[in-house]
Amino acid sequence: MSGYDGDRGGRGGQEGRGGQGGRGGQGGRGYGDERRSAAGRQRSAARSRGDRSTTSQAPSERRKRTDQARIAAFDVLREVDESDAYANLVLPPLLRERRIRGRDAGFATELTYGTLRLRGRYDAVLATCVDRPLSGLDGALLDVLRLGAHQLLGMRVPVHAAVSETVGLARNRVGAGPAQMVNAVLRRVSERPLDEWLSVLEKEAPDALTGLATTQSHPVWIARALREALAGNGRPTDEIGDLLAADNAAPRVTLVARPGLTDVSDEDAWGDADLVAGRWAPTALRLEGSDPSGIPAIRDGLAGVQDEGSQLVTLALAGVPVDGADSRWLDLCAGPGGKAALLAALAAQRGATLVANEVAPHRARLVAKALAALPDGVVEEVRIGDGREVGTEEPGAYDRVLVDAPCTGLGALRRRPESRWRRTPSDLAALTGLQRELLASALDAVRPGGVVAYVTCSPHLAETQLVVADVLKKRDDVERLDAPAAVRAVVRPAAREEIPLGERDDVQLWPHVHGTDAMHLTLLRKVV
Repeated sequence: MSGYDGDRGGRGGQEGRGGQGGRGGQGGRGYGDERRSAAGRQRSAARSRGDRSTTSQAPSERRKRTDQARIAAFDVLREVDESDAYANLVLPPLLRERRIRGRDAGFATELTYGTLRLRGRYDAVLATCVDRPLSGLDGALLDVLRLGAHQLLGMRVPVHAAVSETVGLARNRVGAGPAQMVNAVLRRVSERPLDEWLSVLEKEAPDALTGLATTQSHPVWIARALREALAGNGRPTDEIGDLLAADNAAPRVTLVARPGLTDVSDEDAWGDADLVAGRWAPTALRLEGSDPSGIPAIRDGLAGVQDEGSQLVTLALAGVPVDGADSRWLDLCAGPGGKAALLAALAAQRGATLVANEVAPHRARLVAKALAALPDGVVEEVRIGDGREVGTEEPGAYDRVLVDAPCTGLGALRRRPESRWRRTPSDLAALTGLQRELLASALDAVRPGGVVAYVTCSPHLAETQLVVADVLKKRDDVERLDAPAAVRAVVRPAAREEIPLGERDDVQLWPHVHGTDAMHLTLLRKVV
């Protein structure tokens, strides 16, 4: 068995737990994440006890009281930077450990995620207010400045409070000398409101797209790739501003009611949670809050946290007709189990079984946990294996196959705010090669008359249309299916004519159009 890309593509849908929508235990990671998270909690706990090696101030020089919400946000940012951790895995346990609740927890959450999302914008502002390159600043000091900038330009925090509390944070975490610099820099930041700063950044940019990428806090290469993806899917390129802005909007938590296990109308399953129906999927409910962990159906595994776009592509695969038998399904890249659980629930209603394959052992454990509530016999196996080998080892063995391929995760930047700063164009070569191999394996594993769904949480043309085209060039035993028709067939009846799906035979969803992650779906049938 060979491993995949260590980050597993930042597959940042919502499948999991946690208020800010990462795919819970997954978050699109691969190897080493459990160790990173444990180490991060240990470091965060040490910080909360006051174990600091970055300052030698006398007690009289320190603030007598520290703002625990701001300290929590700072500690999460350091963990993200130092350990390649994901904020939605670090912040919730940290808040619990430090007993930060209510409004303070809400403040810490907004401060953390807002600063991560808008880091590029704030760095550009800070660069005009600091008398040296930002690259020369200590990482901890730069994070303090970013947190201060977000309070001044992105939150309703009075100037005096934003500056004084951030200076106090600097004293507590970085030292008295740097705190003086923080005070001076944030005073300069506060001299202009946000709209003036955005105007300054746009004027200083060498071209319009760079200016937009800077003000909307995206690396330029990502903004360019997303604009190309809009054009490649027949959408106006002038939507790029709306798309980038949508990536910076905090997503709502969306739940999935797994068919046969619970129902959107089952009041007992949802307790007193404030829920409204999803926009498109009949299985979707939107939580008008941020913490689903207390909902009975979530606790019992009858429901999960899952982006509505993720639900739609899974429902479409299960709904499209197959020729012949329909008894054995495969999720080729199943971790952490959100799509697998929805597929298994649908399979159970039809007397079919599901094999869930996952290359990473710790992600396979998450899959098993997600599938635990399914009736006996529905889940044939949760397997640890390389999806690239399944087609050779089990040719023609499955009626339906889902390839939820590891990808850059550019379609879920609103849920994984740190991922935009980690990905580089060089990641594409390894990922697209892996995607081609997985799709080819899936087409070998499906029997004639069966169906394969190729899914990515990225709209990048190299990961979507070009991967499919390259694989199909080498085959004469596959036909494309009408993916838009398959999606329309599974959305809420009232939304079938309303959902915009374009004129192609594949489907590309968009945050600014559909309110979902930017999921891609291609449906393919093995020719009989």
